[in-house]
Amino acid sequence: MKLDGKRLWRSFGYAWQGIQQVIKTEQNMQVHVFAALLVIGAGLYFRITVFEWMILIVLIAGMWSLELINTAIEKTIDLVTEEYHPLAKKAKDAAAGAVLVYAIASVIVGGLVFFKYIF
Repeated sequence: MKLDGKRLWRSFGYAWQGIQQVIKTEQNMQVHVFAALLVIGAGLYFRITVFEWMILIVLIAGMWSLELINTAIEKTIDLVTEEYHPLAKKAKDAAAGAVLVYAIASVIVGGLVFFKYIF
């Protein structure tokens, strides 16, 4: 298999455009970006350990990834049908539920990371 450098860089460009578009247009993603900036600021302020940084990076990347997937699912469903359909609602609700589960877990784990620094 031959690696095509131009094609590879183009695919990274498309991915970056997707991330930028979701940040610009989706309120929930904007909340996640703001929360990530707060967490990063707190990590710098408290001088957390490398291991704690690794945990926070995985949490932030996971949250952003899930929000990107959720948005892709929602936009795909909107493209397929503009009419209300119970299966479309179930798919959108399930994707949103996945984001919520991860967000709650992230808050709990993040709280555990910062607990010893705050108290």
